Amino acid sequence: MNLPAKFAYLATEPAPKLLLEALKLFGTHEIPGKQHSPVIMSWLKELGFSWINDDETPWCGTAMAIAAVRAGVASLRQPEMPRAFWWCKWGNPTAVPMLGDVLVFSFSHVGIYVGEDEHHYYVLGGNQANRHGIDPFPKSSLKCARRTPWRVARPASVRRIFIDGTGLAKAVATR
Repeated sequence: MNLPAKFAYLATEPAPKLLLEALKLFGTHEIPGKQHSPVIMSWLKELGFSWINDDETPWCGTAMAIAAVRAGVASLRQPEMPRAFWWCKWGNPTAVPMLGDVLVFSFSHVGIYVGEDEHHYYVLGGNQANRHGIDPFPKSSLKCARRTPWRVARPASVRRIFIDGTGLAKAVATR
């Protein structure tokens, strides 16, 4: 996995399982045109989403679904999971997004919080410039933020991460 320098901290982060599974997808690309990514097509098959048969259909929700199912925080029996807005019903709502939280944006996109700056959330997700990567999205476009329903307490790794002007990640202790 070749993460951008400002997100290199994620490679050693004891993060929630959902984020760890999503990081394994980093760099997956769709194939524009008539051919389709065998990796993305295998996710659709694994999830049983037979009503999607190409990688031209927005696949941010599919990437989220495969990470969540593999992490054991979602079940296969959710046919609407590939739709970004479905994720506003998953997990627990949170007013303050933190590392590993699922973010859904008003323009029908879903991904995982990996940091923020004053105006943006940095999101790990699929179908971002036709690849699974990390990109900034405006905080003003956030529709909902959802947190994994843990069986015990929130892991210490779940905290706000600020990306400063130099591109360095700085964790904020939040309990």
